[in-house]
Amino acid sequence: MTRDDGFYAFIIAHTPRSSSKIRRFCVEKKSLRLLGFLIVVFLCAALYGFYGLTQQALHFRTEVENQRLRAENERQRQELHRLSNRVEAVEDTSRKLAEKSGVVNEQTAMPGTGGPALPLDANSLAALEGKMNQLERNMRAYETVLRERGYTPSVWPVVGKLESGFGGRRNPFGGSSYEFHSGQDIDAAWGDPVVAGASGTVTFVGWQNGYGQLVVIDHGGGLTTRYGHLSHIDVAQGQTVARSQFIGRVGSTGRSTGPHLHYEIRINDESVNPLQYLLTSSIR
Repeated sequence: MTRDDGFYAFIIAHTPRSSSKIRRFCVEKKSLRLLGFLIVVFLCAALYGFYGLTQQALHFRTEVENQRLRAENERQRQELHRLSNRVEAVEDTSRKLAEKSGVVNEQTAMPGTGGPALPLDANSLAALEGKMNQLERNMRAYETVLRERGYTPSVWPVVGKLESGFGGRRNPFGGSSYEFHSGQDIDAAWGDPVVAGASGTVTFVGWQNGYGQLVVIDHGGGLTTRYGHLSHIDVAQGQTVARSQFIGRVGSTGRSTGPHLHYEIRINDESVNPLQYLLTSSIR
């Protein structure tokens, strides 16, 4: 066969049982070169597309990781801020309790502290938690001293059944509205004796809206107790009272649906749940 520089010849032999045929296909070199070029272009485009997809996936994973890290940093920042505020509050309360308990002399000046203010970072969390735990242990020790000396509420103010507690509750006078209850109601009979939960000084005696006949006792260190809805009061303003001392009788004065004692505990004039004190208190 004569060689033709313009073509590539392909011979395909087809031999069925009945006959024998030979077919000859001719393809120009230009067409093959074009086909090869198109194949190379296609492969390059495919590789480039695959590379682009992998880069997009990598960018997406990086962005997701960055968002996770930003969220984690923000969480740690908020945790540090919360812990810092908590440490300051506990330090202040611990100092007041220490002064009240006599562990630290109230007249003694606190030691000098200072230095440059450096921002807290995530590595400070463990140290801050440790300081927090130590302060809380100290505060519990001071509270123990105060409890032993009678300055922390440690007896039930009246013998009775716990009713409406601290926090949100449905309006006791009916309707579908809700309200915040700042104390603990203790159900008791009219005229039952009410005693001081701890030693202190009577700072208020008289009528107050919502409470009716009310007695307020200051126990020092920012801690006060309130005894509301009384039918009779047996103490005077400015009087010093001891723990378990008789101060009045149960009634239903003021905003009340029946005889009971409204027992309220405040720290720095902020009401707290009295139940945490009642659960560790004795019945007279």
